[in-house]
Amino acid sequence: MQILLLYAAVVLIWGSTWAAIPYQLGSVPVELSIGYRFAIAAASLYLYAWASRRGLRLPTAALPFVLLQGALLFSLNYILVYYATARLTSGLVAVLFSSIVICNALFERVFFHAPRDGRVLLAALLGIVGMAMIFWPEVSSLSLRDNALTGVLLALASVVLASLGNMVALVNTRRNLPVVAVNAHSMLFAAALVLTLSLLFGIEPKFSAEPGYVMSLAYLAVFGSAIAFGCYLALIGRIGAARASYSSVLFPVIALLLSTLFEGYRWTPVAAIGMMLTLVGNWLVLNRPAKQ
Repeated sequence: MQILLLYAAVVLIWGSTWAAIPYQLGSVPVELSIGYRFAIAAASLYLYAWASRRGLRLPTAALPFVLLQGALLFSLNYILVYYATARLTSGLVAVLFSSIVICNALFERVFFHAPRDGRVLLAALLGIVGMAMIFWPEVSSLSLRDNALTGVLLALASVVLASLGNMVALVNTRRNLPVVAVNAHSMLFAAALVLTLSLLFGIEPKFSAEPGYVMSLAYLAVFGSAIAFGCYLALIGRIGAARASYSSVLFPVIALLLSTLFEGYRWTPVAAIGMMLTLVGNWLVLNRPAKQ
């Protein structure tokens, strides 16, 4: 039951962040928005740790992997995703990013000698095909001219970085390091890294006081980062990175369901079949939890 609750929390929170992200794109450079997001998320975790009297100290030997987790999972891959989204539609980026399930399965086998799991690979295939069907108008209209090819390469590079970040997180989890402490320190480092890179690239410091920007930033930081990543990394520790990452296939489905309720999105037969395929893949992933 705990696994299902963690999985549901990740899917519902990250699925709803799709509605918040567009408010972050505009007058403030994406690098700064990412830095602000994880700085606020880190501050939220430090405050939570102080209020709940949780320890934040980590073994010195563990710090390199904690910092590496921040660089891969909370900063560099986010920059590439935002750059890819500037060149491709969000639906195409979601389809490409869903390949992280396969990437995680491959890296788990390479780095941790995890056994082959045909169910996860089949679920990944169903999920990617289902996602392509859901966003078929965008997929079918893809042209690898101009900036589109660059966008595809950036999205795939973000998948590799995020997947490597998942592997580092799995190492930290297997060392029984406290999730709150690891996330707080790694998110703070990620924010410092992104903001430092912004200065080095000559990006002028800027912030927007627009209500939409501020509210979406707060939601992405507290719920989309501090809470959701805590649930996600706890999930990785329980069912493995490949199974946990299947949740990424369902984020757009949640976003479209919300759009159906509040924005009048109309489902096509192809999109409906695609959703069913993703749900079947979801059943394959969660029906038989990984052995503890």
